[in-house]
Amino acid sequence: MLNIKHPIQRFLLLHRRFTTELTQPKQPPTTITPINQDHLLRVCTILYQQQNSPDSRLISKLSSTEFHLTHEFFLQVCNNFPLSWRPIHRFFLYSQTHHQDFTHTSVTSNKVLGIIGKSRNMDLFWELAQETGRRGLANDKTFRVVLQTLASAREMKKCVNFFHLMNGFGYSYNVETMNRVVETLCKGKLVEEAKYVVAKLRDFIRPDEVTYRMMVEGFCNVGDLVEAVKIWNLMMDDGFEVDVVAGKKIMETLLKKNQFDEASKVFYVLVSKRGGDLDVSFYRVMIDWLCRNGRVDTARKVFDEMRERGVEVDNLTWASIVYGLLVKRRVAEAYKTVEGVENPDISIYHALIKGLVKIKRASEATVVFRKMIERGCEPIMHTYLMLLQGHLGRRGRKGPDPLVNFDTIFVGGMVKAGKKFETTKYVERTLKRGVEVPRFDYSKFLHCYSNEEGVVMFEEMAKKLREVGLFDLADIFQRYGEKMTTRERRRDREETSSVSPYQCPVPT
Repeated sequence: MLNIKHPIQRFLLLHRRFTTELTQPKQPPTTITPINQDHLLRVCTILYQQQNSPDSRLISKLSSTEFHLTHEFFLQVCNNFPLSWRPIHRFFLYSQTHHQDFTHTSVTSNKVLGIIGKSRNMDLFWELAQETGRRGLANDKTFRVVLQTLASAREMKKCVNFFHLMNGFGYSYNVETMNRVVETLCKGKLVEEAKYVVAKLRDFIRPDEVTYRMMVEGFCNVGDLVEAVKIWNLMMDDGFEVDVVAGKKIMETLLKKNQFDEASKVFYVLVSKRGGDLDVSFYRVMIDWLCRNGRVDTARKVFDEMRERGVEVDNLTWASIVYGLLVKRRVAEAYKTVEGVENPDISIYHALIKGLVKIKRASEATVVFRKMIERGCEPIMHTYLMLLQGHLGRRGRKGPDPLVNFDTIFVGGMVKAGKKFETTKYVERTLKRGVEVPRFDYSKFLHCYSNEEGVVMFEEMAKKLREVGLFDLADIFQRYGEKMTTRERRRDREETSSVSPYQCPVPT
């Protein structure tokens, strides 16, 4: 089995292979010897059955079993015991004492550490973590695994002590390593633990702006905005400039909690101190929230200020403005805004469709849908979902016509499925208690019929809808059946479609 232990050796091998391929004829590909599954099963069976046996018995069983111990074989054994530390640890000890030609690497050591850590055998885990550093097998992943396990178990002193121990083993204090640890802890929502580690190591490792930024984002993700602002202020007190990424994250979190006044303070602090470094995505956060909450005039002021600073506007920002105008029923102004967009894309059309559906103008949204297809902008699944909800409502349409009455569709579907008892109970509850139809899942509906059977079904549905005068719905379903029902049709649609510069149509 091909086994390259060192990354530099791997790079040199790949470089040599690349250069020789340019100068020499192609050779047959090198075959990698696979793991013998029978040997793997036999070893795993012994480890499971003899995990509590004396050492002599386990060693005797393993030694009498034929298998070729490689790093891949060892990892496969570990994969068969993801949460059971005892068989893995005993096999780890066996490989060290009875296979002198086998040497553990950082990969195998980290694998064993991860399994023992998940099993919460903290004494053995701490002992093995120290041994990994003592043998020079620790790397960044080792720090991640060890710190995440210790922090999850609230072993905070050992978290800090691990850095000191690794420094004694030759792994010098390094802010990049600490940042990777902080990133892992914050992703695991162990932000308080990350803050503790950074504070205790401050005399040895000075945190940089990346450290502070990740802690700010971590506290925002867990909803602790007070602590996030404290870390942000501490970052500035420590001599760093106002960090745009951290401030943007705080602003986003405040807006999600509808704390507009506090978010606007953060916004203008960043504008006043880092105005030249702000891009369109920063302004879009504020503009999008204002438009979605009916403050389109305030959003327009922020938009104009952004343009005065020379920030180039993208289509997503234009789409937010268009949607905000439509929600306030300023339809003519919304269309005029769209006409001023140089290269509108699907985000602009989605803003139009979503806004028109919001103000109960589904027929006009369907006109936009037809025009966007004519201009070469292909709809996606979300386009169809918005249109169907606009025409049929979020819960499904209830009307006198059985073709579009979701009560009929629901009951008929249960009858066809042979669920007559459930159908009877449903009708009784509907008649006696006035129970509404459960919310119709359009996404699941379209997904279930995304096959060749759906092609025929949507064609028939379109014909019947046209018979009762529902031409808009008929066009939507027919288009979905033509372009979106099967993977091959979607692939053909992607290959043939091209979005060219065009002006968005204004329905008349």
